Amino acid sequence: MDFCGLRFENPFLLSASPCTDDLDMAKDALKAGWAGVVLKTTSVASEVVDLAYPMMSSFRVGDEGMVGMGNVDLISEHHIDVVEKRVRSLKRGFPEKRIGASIMGAAREDWEGLVRRLEAAGVDFIECSFSCPQGTLGSKPGAMLAQDPVLVRRVAGWVKGAARRAPVIIKITPMVADVVEVAQAVKESGADAVCASNTIPSLMGIDLDTFCPNPCVGGRTTYSGMSGAAIKPITLRVIAEIARQVDIPITGTGGACSWRDAVEFMLVGAGTVQFCTEPMRYGFRIIDDLKEGLESFLRVKGFSSPADLLGRALPHIVSHDDLPRLRVVSHVIEEKCIRCDLCHVACRDGGHQAIGLKADRTPETDEEKCVGCGLCVQVCPVTGCIELVEKGPLR
Repeated sequence: MDFCGLRFENPFLLSASPCTDDLDMAKDALKAGWAGVVLKTTSVASEVVDLAYPMMSSFRVGDEGMVGMGNVDLISEHHIDVVEKRVRSLKRGFPEKRIGASIMGAAREDWEGLVRRLEAAGVDFIECSFSCPQGTLGSKPGAMLAQDPVLVRRVAGWVKGAARRAPVIIKITPMVADVVEVAQAVKESGADAVCASNTIPSLMGIDLDTFCPNPCVGGRTTYSGMSGAAIKPITLRVIAEIARQVDIPITGTGGACSWRDAVEFMLVGAGTVQFCTEPMRYGFRIIDDLKEGLESFLRVKGFSSPADLLGRALPHIVSHDDLPRLRVVSHVIEEKCIRCDLCHVACRDGGHQAIGLKADRTPETDEEKCVGCGLCVQVCPVTGCIELVEKGPLR
């Protein structure tokens, strides 16, 4: 996979995260088969890093277990003097891999100095964290730099102006009214790519015994950055919107948990896909499943490269006004039905009361009442048991 002029042996990277905040862990990941790593966000030596523990929590849904991970961590405890040594070590040991580093600064000289030091260390690309609170650079206390397109254009321009060799990637946030405006500001700055997007500021849940939200740190908490499967639909939308309207390469991150998710990211325009929560949960070994799954998918579809997937889903995304108006109705395939009544109950209390039950509890659709909303398909636990049958255009 080619991205920003760099050749990656596969499209899978570890994002700037706890996974990449230790040299031995980064080496283990590269040995396992990841194409590259983005070292956790570093800063100049004068930046005070005061972390709070415990910093992680989770969002769980019934038997599904953890669908989202929360983290109140913002930045690496290792400053640039440590990280530049790690870059040199990784490039010596893994010259064929792509080593990126994430940076964050509080002033122009910080951003520019970090770039120069990382380039001298041999970094392949530089990612800029515009999606965490940036202190004095923010337009207001606690704001993310990426929430202000004017600042995005200015600061990204500083970074790109300081870079002489390494591509510059700007990591943005989905927490904006118009992500396209932000991506356009990145492009106008001269930066090489966008990282879309990041965690979602969230309150991860509240302990009903202590009334303290999670993670509880000495009886207090703060908002977490939520990652994991729960945010995948948001990331897909952000990537798609940027890819449709701004001509700039995109590396996708936030919610990808499998090779299927990665393919979806590529289908809406991501050239590479970064992972965090899933390797933290199951280990670096998931790279085998990612590579094997993608390879098999490409072979079945007759594609020769992941690049053949880029943006293929985008022509199917239109405005609501441009959606066709079709007459569709629900159809239950009786031999697959387990008679759980879920479609009946959902349609009765949340749909159009179009699905009744026969004497043996098999669902039966009243086509006069059914409008084809699709709720029954979504609640059915058996894949392929209910399908929506097209009856022609609406009159």
